[in-house]
Amino acid sequence: MLTAYKFIPMEWHVTDAQSLSIIDREIGNHNFSPAEYEILRRVIYATADFEYKSLIRFSERALHAGAAAMAARSTIVVDVPMVQVGITPNIQNTFSNPVYCSMEAWTRPQKEKTQAAWGIETLAKRYPEAIYVVGQAQTALTAIVELIEADEIRPALVIGTPSGFVEVDVAKARLKDSMIAHITIDGRKGSAVAAAAIVNGLVDLAWEAYGQKTNVIG
Repeated sequence: MLTAYKFIPMEWHVTDAQSLSIIDREIGNHNFSPAEYEILRRVIYATADFEYKSLIRFSERALHAGAAAMAARSTIVVDVPMVQVGITPNIQNTFSNPVYCSMEAWTRPQKEKTQAAWGIETLAKRYPEAIYVVGQAQTALTAIVELIEADEIRPALVIGTPSGFVEVDVAKARLKDSMIAHITIDGRKGSAVAAAAIVNGLVDLAWEAYGQKTNVIG
């Protein structure tokens, strides 16, 4: 099982390790599993926002499902280029999963939906069991949830961290009510940076567990 605690990728600089140690001291005691905590500290490191400790949510076995999908080289679909740019180098250095962005998907003009939502729907039809990462466009998260509820897709994992003021909580709540493995941020807060941090943390955990044949998952 994924049990990496205080895991630091070898390519990180000593200052990164120092920063993570500061996070550990400030976080103190917690109830996260070792793997969940590794994801949390990556998010805090990327955002310098300790409030995520009380906002991040993991569904049961979300990290197990996500790590297995990473190792199986499942397709990853993201909502915006910022997430794609943030995760691609790590993906290329490990499992080399295909990564597609909804904003770059070819679609016909659609006035009723945003480009991100329409693009995510287009890619979902091609990759119904992909890992979906929504860091910015809440309309894309809503589109994914609607496809899940219609039994049109069955994602391996959904990471949903968009910020927002209009019904973003509704989309996140509907995702939580589904039977799909997911990682979300409660409330209005969230960002593409947080989404990329979650993915990169998951990739590193999965690589240690599957790519390097080291038992650190749990």
